[in-house]
Amino acid sequence: MNPSLTQRGQGVFCLNEATASALRKTFNALTPFKGSGRFSFERTGSFRSELNVERPDPFGHFPAARSAVFALFLLAAAHEVAAAAPAVVDSRPAEARYATGRRTRDGIGKYYFDREISQVMGHLGAGWLERSEREQEERTDLLLEALRLQPGDTVADVGAGSGYFTWRMARRVGPNGVVHAVEIQQEFLELLMANMKRRGVADQVRPVLGAVDDPRLPEASCDVILLVDVYHEFEHPFEMARAMIRALKPGGRLVLVEYRGEDPEVPIKPLHKMTEAQVRREFSVHPVRFERNVNVLPRQHILILRRDP
Repeated sequence: MNPSLTQRGQGVFCLNEATASALRKTFNALTPFKGSGRFSFERTGSFRSELNVERPDPFGHFPAARSAVFALFLLAAAHEVAAAAPAVVDSRPAEARYATGRRTRDGIGKYYFDREISQVMGHLGAGWLERSEREQEERTDLLLEALRLQPGDTVADVGAGSGYFTWRMARRVGPNGVVHAVEIQQEFLELLMANMKRRGVADQVRPVLGAVDDPRLPEASCDVILLVDVYHEFEHPFEMARAMIRALKPGGRLVLVEYRGEDPEVPIKPLHKMTEAQVRREFSVHPVRFERNVNVLPRQHILILRRDP
């Protein structure tokens, strides 16, 4: 084989099964040359496609013809993929759709149930989460009591930050319990696990690098999922709520702690506060029932929702 007339290539792609099958079918149909393909699952459940190709190139001296055949391959592959891919159905209620509007100073210009979603606190704000006066200002001790955690519980701290509540919950669920600490910023997870080691609870804590639309928690695994001053920052609140509810055991509790939006005296920026009515409205489209608002904190709501049995 003349090396100058040989095409070689290697690629690694993350594909679903339908797409991988369609591309392989198209490649085999349009490429009657020497080639090999190997398809295998990744841990994520997606297909990992490794394609190694070494084939004689009859168009080596005719680049225009090669381009035409390549374009034909792309068109055929697109047709096969479209035919093989399952239809995507958006099952959310119409009222739960997102809207784009005026972006304010502390928001992102994206609206959900008429509420502008706020910007996210970065890991550089960890010092504020660990401030010495926090327990007195927010009475975090009363919040922990209100959670009513039991030894052996599996809980999740979503938006765990530096782990302020993570290690406190780990001590309450004990050595037989588990705390999933979910963050979308790797820097926060590294800081959090350093704190867990210092507190002696690292063996009970499972760090989870979540996505903006998925906390990546095991299905039906959690007795309690806690979100402290974080839900209002979710860029995809519908998807996050749906995924968290799926991660709850039947009858499990989703606990939102949010600064009281009804109270103008609470010294927090408006987009970083929420009213009870707004939370009820946004969760009315999910299979949970609003159980109660525990009014024991000086500045925040403790809003408890329970997954349907």
